[in-house]
Amino acid sequence: MKVPLLDLQPQYASIRSEVLSAITRVCDSQHFIMGPEVEALEAELAADIGTGAAIGVSSGTDALLVALMALDLGPGDEVITPTFSFFATAGCVARVGATPVFVDVDRDTLMMEADAVRAAITPRTRAIIPVHLYGLCADMDPLLAIAAEHQLHVIEDAAQAIGATYGGRQAGTMGTVGCFSFFPSKNLGAFGDAGLVTINDPALADRVRRLRNHGAQPKYYHREIGGNFRLDALQAAVLRVKRPHLAGWTERRRANAETYRTLFRAAGIDRAIGLPHEPPGRRHIYHQFVVRVPNRDRVRAAMAERGVGTEVYYPVPFHRQDCFVHLADEGREFPHADAAAAEVLALPIYPELTRDQLEYVVSSLAACLD
Repeated sequence: MKVPLLDLQPQYASIRSEVLSAITRVCDSQHFIMGPEVEALEAELAADIGTGAAIGVSSGTDALLVALMALDLGPGDEVITPTFSFFATAGCVARVGATPVFVDVDRDTLMMEADAVRAAITPRTRAIIPVHLYGLCADMDPLLAIAAEHQLHVIEDAAQAIGATYGGRQAGTMGTVGCFSFFPSKNLGAFGDAGLVTINDPALADRVRRLRNHGAQPKYYHREIGGNFRLDALQAAVLRVKRPHLAGWTERRRANAETYRTLFRAAGIDRAIGLPHEPPGRRHIYHQFVVRVPNRDRVRAAMAERGVGTEVYYPVPFHRQDCFVHLADEGREFPHADAAAAEVLALPIYPELTRDQLEYVVSSLAACLD
């Protein structure tokens, strides 16, 4: 048996006629950049997420970038980020000229925690970027309290967390700005790059809309310099087809995660590996099902020989990336991030997995741990 990390073909087969109809609709309109499809998607997602404004942009990375620009973050400013995340979290901070300040992550959830943030605040700190990693929200209430105390912006990196909740609140609605990705592998994935910015402040939302189109308002009149962060109508049309299916797909991911837990217990290896945490009050949407395994690289190679796809999210924390070596502080250590980078392994979790496939993944992992 072969079990890929992700197989998008079954999903596409189930909605193929709807997708082709939507693409044809856009082609017939010959309106490819922004326009009615984007506006409709924005309205639908704003209602789903429960935010005042949902603004379509060209990628999850550009969502972070335009958010930082809209908040006037730049040279001389510090932005606190976890050192364990996808590169865009810190890369966008550097791109606007601000300084990313890295903090270690919680040992269990692998996300930013309040004590580390508090210790990293300086007079130059202007914002924090909690990352909702793998589909689970960060512990937001303590972070929001610290941000309020120090008058800091909170930019939620919700690229992996559409539909995740924290105390009943949706990811992307708790901070100053929320940033989502619709990369094809995401739970709600486009047929290319696409992203979303969520904002409750109308004035800030207007600025993001302006900045995504070169800072123009009206057309060809530029009060400031923005970028080309516009969303394609074709991507919006595809996302509009997929959006009504998201809740069902998410429930199947959650069911697969519960099946994994049951199978790991039955196989007697639930204590030999670290299973994903889902703390009380937080709804995990399992963008990834990430376990912690000893001798990870050897185990991963053995799994590949058995036909099981896996991935490492992420092998190199920011504080060890060559491009950030100038930010290294010899007195600071990041033991939890370093340990995670050596142990994390993502297993297949997509909605269309069968029981047989899940059982094969677990039996393969059990054999590879020996």
